[in-house]
Amino acid sequence: MAQKIIEQKNQMSGTSISIEALRKRTSPHGKVMAVSMMKDEAPFLLEWFAHHMAVGFTDILVYTNDCSDGTDTMLMRLEELGLGYHRPNVIKEGIKPQPSALNHAQAEPLVREADWLLVFDADEFLSIRHPSGTLDGMISDAAARGANGIVITWRIFGSAGVVEWSRAPVTEQYLRAAPPLWNKGWGVKTLFKFDHTYWKLGIHRPSIKNKWLETDYPDSVKWLNGSGLPMEDYFKFRGWRSIRRTLGYDWAQMNHYAVKSVDSYAVRKFRGNVNNKKDKYNADYWSLQDRNEVEDRNVLRHTEARNQIMEVLLADPVLNKLHFAALERVEKRLEEYKQTEAYRELRDSLIEAGKVPITQVEAKPPQARDPAKIAELMSRVEKNVADKPKQERRNDNVDGWGAADGYHYLEGKIDLSGEIVVDWVPNHEIALPADPRVFNPETLNGVLTGRFDRKNARNIRGYLEGLSRVLDIGAGVGFIPIKASRDLPDLIVMAQESRPELVAVGKEIAKRNGLDNTARLKFSDGALVFGSDGEGEASGFAAYLRDFRPDGLRISQARDLPPELLKGADLASVQRIILPFDSGSKRDTYRETYAPVLAEKGFAETAERDASGSLQYDRKQ
Repeated sequence: MAQKIIEQKNQMSGTSISIEALRKRTSPHGKVMAVSMMKDEAPFLLEWFAHHMAVGFTDILVYTNDCSDGTDTMLMRLEELGLGYHRPNVIKEGIKPQPSALNHAQAEPLVREADWLLVFDADEFLSIRHPSGTLDGMISDAAARGANGIVITWRIFGSAGVVEWSRAPVTEQYLRAAPPLWNKGWGVKTLFKFDHTYWKLGIHRPSIKNKWLETDYPDSVKWLNGSGLPMEDYFKFRGWRSIRRTLGYDWAQMNHYAVKSVDSYAVRKFRGNVNNKKDKYNADYWSLQDRNEVEDRNVLRHTEARNQIMEVLLADPVLNKLHFAALERVEKRLEEYKQTEAYRELRDSLIEAGKVPITQVEAKPPQARDPAKIAELMSRVEKNVADKPKQERRNDNVDGWGAADGYHYLEGKIDLSGEIVVDWVPNHEIALPADPRVFNPETLNGVLTGRFDRKNARNIRGYLEGLSRVLDIGAGVGFIPIKASRDLPDLIVMAQESRPELVAVGKEIAKRNGLDNTARLKFSDGALVFGSDGEGEASGFAAYLRDFRPDGLRISQARDLPPELLKGADLASVQRIILPFDSGSKRDTYRETYAPVLAEKGFAETAERDASGSLQYDRKQ
C-alpha cells in the first residue's frame, strides 16, 4: 500500500525518483558509506539523510544513543524501507557516546564491506564543489590521481541572524559562513578507502593501526586535500586540522551548522549532546560558531535532488507521521521553554555573543602533542620524509595568505553584504576595520597590531610635501590617501581603486575617521583601461590625468599601471611620481622597468629617497 502511495505522489509531482531506485543506488566505486552518530536529531534527520543520498552515498549507517524525540524510530523505518541502517549505540561505562559508536562501527560487517567511508556528524553536510557536483565524480578524479583518500575541511556556518525556529531546510536557511582562511574553523573529516585490517576509525580521520606503522603500508597511503592536491606526509600519522599549506576547498567542504538559529540552539542546550559535554552550549561556544562574515551558497546545488528524495521519503505514511510528530514535539517543548526566564537569558546572551568580532573569538587550542609519543610512533616512512629537503616535503602555502607582490587584500569577489561586527584598530592614528572579508590573513595581523603599511604611513608626508593634487593608483581601501589628507591639510587626493568593494570600505574608513565630508579626499572605482583600448592604451587613466590634473602621481599597485601604460600618457601636469616597494628585489625591478619610460617623459630619480620605502621621480628642471 505504502509503495502505491509513493508512486502516486511521485507521478503527481513529476518526480522521476522511486523508492525502489533509492534502494538500488550504486556507485562505480562500490559501497560509498556515510557513518554518523546522533542524539535527538529528528527534526533535521530527513533533510540530512536526503541530502547525502543526493550527494552520492550508496549506504548510510547511523548510531543513536539516549534519543527522546523519535530519531531512532525514524532510522528504524528508513532501514525497513531499505534506505539506510540504524544501530543502537550501547555505551560501556566510562566511554563517551561518539568513541563508543566508532568502536561498534569498527566491528560492524556493513562497515567492513565499505569501499569508501566518511565519518561525520548530524550537524555536518557535505558540500561538493567539484565540477561534477557529485561524490562519484570527485572520487573518480581522486582515483585518477592515484589517491585513496580526501581530507575535507570544515566551513563554519552561523545563524545568519535567524532567531526564531523554522521548519525550512538547514541548508537553505543558513548561507553565511566564516571566511575560508579563518583558521579556527579548520577541523577536518576524511573520506577514504577503508580496510579494517589496517585502519582504526576516528572522529576526524582514521589512524593506521600501530602494527603497520613500521611496514611498507604507509607508503601506499596517498591522500589529497579538499582541492585535490597532495596532503603532506605527516598527515598519514597525525593531525585532525588543516594547516595553511594543506587547506583546500575547490573540490569539497564540510558545512558545519553547529548552532543554527537561537531557538535551535536553545533546543540543543536543553536536550544535551552526542558526547554529553557539560556546558558546551554556552555563549562562548556560540560566538565561536556563529560566524556570518561571507555568503556561501554552493550547497544549494544539491537542493533539487534533495527535494526529490525528500518527497519520496515523506510519501511513506509512517515516515511522514514520525517526521511531523517530531517537529510538533520539539516546537511544543520550545514554546514551553520560551516562557521561562532561562530562555530569555540564553537568547539575550547569544544575541550579544554574536556581536563578538571574529578577531576576538577565542577557541581552545588543540591538545598539545607529546613529542616523545610522536617520536615513538613515527614510522620509517615519516622519518625518511623528515630527512628530505624542506621544499620536497612541504606544500606551498594556500593562495590568499598574502600575495608575493605584497598585495594586502583577498583576491576574488569580496562579499560585504552581511551585517557583522568588526574591530576598529588605530593604525598610525587612522582607525581601520580588522575585517577578514577584506584583508588577507597576513595583513590582518598587521591591522590588529596597528602596523598596517607601517613604513609608507610613516613616510608619506615627506614624499608628498610641496604637492597640491595627488592621484593614487591602486589605493586599495585608501589608507595612505586618508593618512595623507590628515597629515597635509592643503593637499587634495584622488584615491583610485578598480575594485568597488575596496572603495566602499575606503569610504567607510574615511567616514569613521571624520574625513567623509571633505572635498580634499575623493574615491573612484573608475577603470584605467577599457575593453575598447588598443595595446598600450589606457583611456581611463588618460581621463583621470585630464580631469583631475594631478601634480603628483603615486602608483600604489604597479600591476594596475605598468610602465607600458605610461608611455602614451600625457603627464604634463605631473611633477613627481612615487613608486612604493616592499622588498629590495621589487625596488630593483621598478628601477629597471619604470626608469627608462620615465626618463623619456622628463623624470629622474631623486637620490637616496629609496631609503624610506619608495622610489621618487621628479621632473627635470
